[in-house]
Parts: sequence; C-alpha cells; structure tokens
Amino acid sequence: MSLENIFPFFDKIIPQGDKERFLKQRAKVIWFTGLSGSGKSSLALRLEKELFIRGFHSKLLDGDNIRSGINRNLSFSSEDRVENIRRIAEISKLFLKCGIITVNGFVSPTEDIRNMAKEIIGRDSFIEVFVNTPIEVCEERDTKGLYKKAREGKILNFTGVNAPFESPLDPTITVSTENKTVEESVNEILEYIIPRITY
Repeated sequence: MSLENIFPFFDKIIPQGDKERFLKQRAKVIWFTGLSGSGKSSLALRLEKELFIRGFHSKLLDGDNIRSGINRNLSFSSEDRVENIRRIAEISKLFLKCGIITVNGFVSPTEDIRNMAKEIIGRDSFIEVFVNTPIEVCEERDTKGLYKKAREGKILNFTGVNAPFESPLDPTITVSTENKTVEESVNEILEYIIPRITY
C-alpha cells in the first residue's frame, strides 16, 4: 500500500494543550546524549524518579530497553542508527502529544541525528542534555565491558572508538558526571526544567 492510500486524522485527536491542562503539566522531551558510560542512564533514571516525586507524569525511554524491544531488528550500521533515533523521536512525539514528559537516554552520536530528532519532536519541546564526560572516564567505568571489546575489534561501529561522536554544538544543558554526584547533576537539570514543565 502506498502513502497516497493513507489518510491521517491528526486534526480530530484531542489537542496536546487539553491533555496538558488535564495533567497540570507542560510536556517536553528531555533528551540525554553522550558517550556510552557517560552517565546518561543513571541521570535519566534519577530524573524520572524526582519528577514522579514532584507529581509529574513522565515516561523513560532508554537505549538498551528500546534496542531489546521495538528496535530489536536494527543493527548498529550508520543507516540503522539513524532509523533507531527516528523511531525513538516518533515515539517521543506520541507521548508529547499526550501531555507526557519524556526522558530519553540515547548516545545519538551526530549533530545530524540529533537535529532530525528535534525536527520530528519540535524544537520548542526538545530539551537537549549533553552529558559531557571524557572518554577516559567512560572507559574506566565500562561496566558492560563494551570499550574493551571495541578496542579488541570485537565490536564494530562503537561510538568513541571506531565510530565518531560529535559533541552538541548548542545543547540546552551541559552536565558532567566526572566530578559531580548524580544528585548534583540532576538538581542542575531540575532547576532548568521545572519552570518549563510546570503548568
């Protein structure tokens, strides 16, 4: 079936603003980007808990969880990395339209990939959090043993080793987990986002 035979009815769905009023919050997509081991997942998990404690409705989307489910058919080729982020952005947009705050933790290694996500979601709704942790620190942590395998050539297209990572040119927030606790970093993020999600 071609796209000419598809008839979306987005204009008939209850508007995002009505759902935000019902939930008493303003929906945003909080997108963590950074190297593997930088602390994205730890920060995202803690942020979701803090939002819940404060009475906000949110959904956490994590790279490993998505890869083991909806995107399990994708590889780590350049093309599939793009498709991985495209699907995640579309899913995030669905939550956004429901008035839900989405907390995402994905390497999303290039500016082009992140810009694609911003365009799908909408730049005004996209809060980019760059977890700026040096690769040396990420490798020291390496709880999954991925850097070691990449250095040994057992993992190809691994970001930071044999695939590039482009630092964001203009992130909304930059945090580093090198010399700060998770709590300190999350408090920085909360200070910025709470006024923007409070209805």
